[in-house]
Amino acid sequence: MFNTIEEYLDALKNEMKDADPALVQDAQADAREHLTLALKASKEKEPDLSDVDALTRIIDGYGSPEETASAYREVERRTSPTLGQPVRQRSFLSRFFGVYTDPRAWGALLYMLIAFVTGVFYFTWAVTGVSVSVSFLIFIFGFPFALLFLISIRGLALLEGRLVEALLGVRMPRRPLFSHQGMKWFERLKALVTDRQTWLMILYMLIQFVLGTIYFVLIVTVLSFSVSLIAIPFVQESFHMDMVVFNNERLALPTWTYPLWVLGGFLLWTIFMNIVRGVGQLHGKLAKWILVGE
Repeated sequence: MFNTIEEYLDALKNEMKDADPALVQDAQADAREHLTLALKASKEKEPDLSDVDALTRIIDGYGSPEETASAYREVERRTSPTLGQPVRQRSFLSRFFGVYTDPRAWGALLYMLIAFVTGVFYFTWAVTGVSVSVSFLIFIFGFPFALLFLISIRGLALLEGRLVEALLGVRMPRRPLFSHQGMKWFERLKALVTDRQTWLMILYMLIQFVLGTIYFVLIVTVLSFSVSLIAIPFVQESFHMDMVVFNNERLALPTWTYPLWVLGGFLLWTIFMNIVRGVGQLHGKLAKWILVGE
């Protein structure tokens, strides 16, 4: 028997202690929302019914922590991210040149490009929101504004998690960290401000700006060098342009070196794609470490 919702959630968390933290967060979010709303509805329907009796009746219909944990594990087994599936072992050359057929590499490349845009937006939103919220706290309307800002941070963190899961293959929460049904707006603001997860999400937005900028610069730089090396033979033959400058004189590259330049450009981009795949996995772990609650 559970006397409070928190006791049920603690028991559920204990049952899922070996599960993915993101899955545990989703299970607790669903359970908290269902039990809270059901308990409220039950009290309105039967005011004389005690909270313990009402909660016991609700849990009988919802399922014990063991049953709930088992159900979520089964659902997770069927809906785990496709990019997160284990990859069969291959030789070094197969892994190296097979990067072009690896969805994880292309997903990471796309994510790194998107990270530049989201990083700029996150940074602007976080810095502006914190600054304006603190400035407005001297007015009565500053508190509701701060509440809306912190709620938006939770929403953006959830959106970022969906991007990470879709493009990097790292399981992220699919539900908000927690709900505040029944709380007054000032109490809700206090809960968000005192929750360290809120500030970790803001920290992630600041980090994303730095990483997104680095990712974008690296992609543009390496892509430019790779395309330039591959294009050398075509530019020199098509436009009759001498590609080497030595002592203020332009010299033509020997024809026999053309395959080497093309091969060099191709190998440079292939090496970078392998690095991108690794960076994507590391970024996914960073996002999970910061954005997923305990």
